[in-house]
Amino acid sequence: MQIRNFSIIAHIDHGKSTLSDRLLMRAGAITEREFQNQMLDDMDLERERGITIKASAVTVFHDHIAPGKTELEQYMLNFIDTPGHVDFHYEVQKALQACEGAILVVDATQGVQAQTVANAYAAIDVGLDIIPVINKIDLPSSRPVEVAEEIEQVLGFRAEECILVSAKTGQGIDELISKLCDQLPPPRGLADAPPRALIFDSVYDDYRGVIVYVRVVDGELRKGQKIRLMGTDRDYQVSDMGKLMPRPKQVDRIGPGEVGYLVAAIKDLHDVRIGDTVTDAAAPAPEALPGYKPIQQMVFCDFYPGAKTQYEDLRDAMDRLQLNDSSFTFQPESSDALGFGFRCGFLGLLHMEIIQERLEREFNVEVVQTAPTVTYEILLSDNSIKRIDAPSALPNPTLVQEIREPYILMNLILPSDSVGAMMKLCEDRRGVYKKTEYIGSTRVILVYEMPLAEVIYDFYDRLKSATRGYGTMDYDLVGFRAGELVKMDILVNGDRVDALSVIVHRDHAENRGRKLLVRLKEEIDRHLFEIPLQAAIGGKVIARETIKSVGKNVTAKCYGGDITRKRKLLEKQKEGKKRMKRVGSVDIPQEAFMAILEAGD
Repeated sequence: MQIRNFSIIAHIDHGKSTLSDRLLMRAGAITEREFQNQMLDDMDLERERGITIKASAVTVFHDHIAPGKTELEQYMLNFIDTPGHVDFHYEVQKALQACEGAILVVDATQGVQAQTVANAYAAIDVGLDIIPVINKIDLPSSRPVEVAEEIEQVLGFRAEECILVSAKTGQGIDELISKLCDQLPPPRGLADAPPRALIFDSVYDDYRGVIVYVRVVDGELRKGQKIRLMGTDRDYQVSDMGKLMPRPKQVDRIGPGEVGYLVAAIKDLHDVRIGDTVTDAAAPAPEALPGYKPIQQMVFCDFYPGAKTQYEDLRDAMDRLQLNDSSFTFQPESSDALGFGFRCGFLGLLHMEIIQERLEREFNVEVVQTAPTVTYEILLSDNSIKRIDAPSALPNPTLVQEIREPYILMNLILPSDSVGAMMKLCEDRRGVYKKTEYIGSTRVILVYEMPLAEVIYDFYDRLKSATRGYGTMDYDLVGFRAGELVKMDILVNGDRVDALSVIVHRDHAENRGRKLLVRLKEEIDRHLFEIPLQAAIGGKVIARETIKSVGKNVTAKCYGGDITRKRKLLEKQKEGKKRMKRVGSVDIPQEAFMAILEAGD
């Protein structure tokens, strides 16, 4: 039997999941009725948002006559449907390392987009064979010839190599499967070597423990075998193993080049690490597989348990979720305003939003979230470098030589008539222009270097507005650079609230502080006493707003008579409010913390 391992990669909404379903249907793994349901997007969130969040690995079988042969031969096709959004690029990289080939899908109406380029280069870097596919050729607005020329111009694949398909109607699917069987190389593993399998995903089951998804590289894994996880040096016995076809199907062995799952009564979540190597406990492999590059989180924020959630419940939920999503990290944190919680790291804002929704839906916990920040590098006066991911962790200003912020290299693909608006947006966000390249006559690649902090808030929304929905972006971290950065504290009723502190560029501090206080004023309810809101850098207040107290007419029952009676009542009320202001605490709602986000504009 021949084996072919490949990933399906593309920009968002170019038809990866539909193409996966069509391949499943062509191989007889699903019926026509199931084809409509995006079989591999099994999370409610994925179906609601119409995006893939987790990569899904599936095995199907196909009979094919190879070139130069006359007999039918069975091919095992192991393929992974990957996400398209820039925040889930790590999922794509994990999938690519478990394969020998990739199908690069491009929409026949939209052409090459930012993530098309990023994913193609990621596959080339890993050394995969790539088959370019132009999808959605059944649409009236499709332009396959122009898109094929774009692929040749931007990515270097010959236009005539592109396969034209419609995942919706099934047109061109047979040609694609034949090309997969003929062009992609077989796995390079050794059948008689000590077993080595790469863990590329895992999930927790209440009854079976951790279910581990593996790609076997060398040797084979068998049911009943005693295995060793090389990263943690723990031994377990395999009680069950199988493949997703796309429903789980039990098997007795998984050989070299094959993909499957195994269950070994692993109860400790921390024993399983994505990228670790599984081997035989009795005759282990001499060295582990290279695994994956460490993940660099880009965005950080605090999660605190809500009113109906205990701290321990939130920790358990996060432990389980981290097992399924290794790009999410967390560590304990505490705040005077919100109590005990966790400092969480994410790949981007959408990733943060998805994690919060998954915690609330899948684990039924309530989360209070603070506004996100990026990582900063601090050069201290003794020339040592410290990394911080929260403004409250900034050392004493007398010990700081400079603050460095993360910069990204951003590729924007947009219509040529939107270039002026986008350049202005990038310049306003402290962007540094690099170059412009034209794709055909109507579209442009614009390249800028920008501070990540200027991008994580609302840049994507502004991009879509400026380009009428046709612009796309992709970015890579290029390093940390020093800037005129300062910590801006927010004082509510004279008390510094750490969770509301932000690090901003000095030139934008006053404007940003003023906007932030206006938003906070709208979100914090009026109390029985006056509440001053202040933005301060060090000891200098740069902006102030005041929330007026709730008025009560204490002189309502004082009809006519001497004016001194009214004055006495008003003075008494004034004294009471002054005393209340000294001892009273201000309730700050969740929306106030998120106001920092909206102050980004």
